Amino acid sequence: MLETVKYLVGSVGASGFGSRSTAEQVTSACPDLRSITAIITGATSGIGAETARVLAKRGARIVIPARSIKTAEETRARILMEVPDSEIIVMSLDLSSQSSVRNFVSDFESLNLPLNLLINNAGKFSHDYGITEDGIEMTFATNYLGHFLLTNLLLNKMIDTAKETGVQGRIVNVSSSIHSWFSGDGLGYLELITKNKSHYDATRAYALSKLANVLHTKELAQRLKMEANVTVNCVHPGIVRTRLTRDREGIVTDVAFFLASKLLKTIPQAAATTCYVATHPRVLGLSGKYFSDCNEASPSKLAASATEASRLWSFSESMTTLRDHSS
Repeated sequence: MLETVKYLVGSVGASGFGSRSTAEQVTSACPDLRSITAIITGATSGIGAETARVLAKRGARIVIPARSIKTAEETRARILMEVPDSEIIVMSLDLSSQSSVRNFVSDFESLNLPLNLLINNAGKFSHDYGITEDGIEMTFATNYLGHFLLTNLLLNKMIDTAKETGVQGRIVNVSSSIHSWFSGDGLGYLELITKNKSHYDATRAYALSKLANVLHTKELAQRLKMEANVTVNCVHPGIVRTRLTRDREGIVTDVAFFLASKLLKTIPQAAATTCYVATHPRVLGLSGKYFSDCNEASPSKLAASATEASRLWSFSESMTTLRDHSS
């Protein structure tokens, strides 16, 4: 109850920020980002677009990978109208396709740019059941496995950039408090719904993908600890009506969001935690943590399991055939 009251009134935590802080506010005192290159997935709308806008405003070079080049170009144009001297690069990426992820990384590497920030923000909530070209359930593939592969393929670039510049690299995985809604055997459930559409539940599938984001963060932080000046943390942005709900538009959704309006964040508020974790000096050196309302928080018991994190990593490697990148 106390936490709910704090959230509603926007009480600040140890970071000096809270649920009502905006992305611009949390980055106002951050170091100049003109030497920083950031890749932000899902940056064509909602929280991702606001994250891209604010980081560009602070000077960062922004790479926007997207399925729709047209939509990404529109986002680029909007940012350039506000920040005319910003550098925004649009590239093609479909996270549900492993070949597309590999092509994106190859194209990015050909640009010979550094990489300081990787913000895995893209998310999909789909009421409709789907299987990707790689034979993976669509929500899990888009929200988690595509990001797992993308991160692994970009790790060496991030490690090298940190070494060459002396600036710590940061990976931010955007999860959700909905990860705590999943209980039971995650990989067992994934296998079940991959083989049998009748067992598919959109909310449970989404919760599993968000749980996987947290477990990925935990395991990757452990693996990076000894060898690289790169951190990885995950965030719960808060509840906000974005295009994530596009598969569920209608009267029921509208009424539910109206009733919950006192708990909803604006998009600038929802982007705050991502921007805080990506840029703020207070987060320097922190890794493997879960943040909500710009402050450290506790994930679910299942999400904190080292055994589950290790198990998911092994499974993810086998599904992306990346054992040679798993040091």
